[in-house]
Amino acid sequence: MEGVALNPICTLELDSWSPPATVDGGLTVALELEAGRVLYLPRLTFALREREDRFLDPCWSSGTSKNIALQDADASLEGAAGPPDDIDALRALLARFRVQAARLVTGLLPAYGPELRLDHTSYRPLRVEGRAASWRSDDSRLHVDAFPSRPNRGERILRVFANVNPHGEARVWRVGEPFEGFARRLLPTVSRPLPGSAWLLQTLGITRSKRSEYDHLMLRLHDGMKRDGAYQRRAPQTLMAFAAGSVWICFSDQTPHAAMSGQFMLEQTMHLPVHRLYRPHASPLKTLERLTGRTLT
Repeated sequence: MEGVALNPICTLELDSWSPPATVDGGLTVALELEAGRVLYLPRLTFALREREDRFLDPCWSSGTSKNIALQDADASLEGAAGPPDDIDALRALLARFRVQAARLVTGLLPAYGPELRLDHTSYRPLRVEGRAASWRSDDSRLHVDAFPSRPNRGERILRVFANVNPHGEARVWRVGEPFEGFARRLLPTVSRPLPGSAWLLQTLGITRSKRSEYDHLMLRLHDGMKRDGAYQRRAPQTLMAFAAGSVWICFSDQTPHAAMSGQFMLEQTMHLPVHRLYRPHASPLKTLERLTGRTLT
C-alpha cells in the first residue's frame, strides 16, 4: 500500500437511531457524504434482542451466497438455512434493522427523505478472509459499487453498515481516493458501449432495464479497479477498522472501498435521485459527464 488518501472518515458521536434535528438541517453531514467520505458512528449500536445472538453463527447461511438478504419489507428471506420458526425470527431481525437504518438516514439527512428508496437488507455472517472469489467478485479489492444486471442510470447508492460481531472484532476496510481521481486514471482505458448492446442485454434478460452509458462506464471502472494489481497497491488509500458495535454510512457508488477482514455485519442499501443531492455536480454521474463531455443517461 503505497499511497495514503486524505482522511476519508468523518466521525459523528451519535448514539441514537432517531437523531435529533441539527441546526443546519443535515447539510454538514450531507456534504461530507457527497464528497465521498465515510460517516463513522462509533457509539451507535444495533442491539440484538433476547435469543437473537444465536444468529451470530455462519450456520444460518445456505452457502449459496455471501449474504442472507431481505429484498423488501414483504419478501421472504433469501440465502438462509434453518427451521422455519428460526428463519422467521432472523427475518424479523433484518426487518428491524431495515426500519432503524431508514430512520437514521431520514433523521440525519431530512432533505433526502422524500425520495429515498429502500432496497435490499442483508446480513453477512461469513468471514471476509479466505473467501474464494474471482477477481471481479473479490470485495477485498478496492472498488465502487455497480451492478451488471441492475442499471440505475445515475441514481445514487447509499449504504448503512452495522458491525454486530459478538467477539469485539472490527470490520476492516481500505478506503480509497476521491471519485474523480480514479475516474481520470481509468477512463482512458474504457471504450464506449457497442451500438445496440443495451437493447440486446435487456432483450435477453441479462439486465432488468436498459443499460445507460453511465452504467456501462461504472461497470468498467469497477472492473478496471479490481483487475489492476498495481492500482490496488499504489492508489491512495486508508486502512480503517470499524469497531464491533458501530455503524458507518457511505455512498458506495462513489467511495472506493475494500473489505479486508471481519465477520457478522448488517447492511441496508438505499437509492437516491441525483437531483435530491445538495451538490449534484459532485455525483459520479455529473463527474463522468464532465470528464467525457457527453450526456450519459
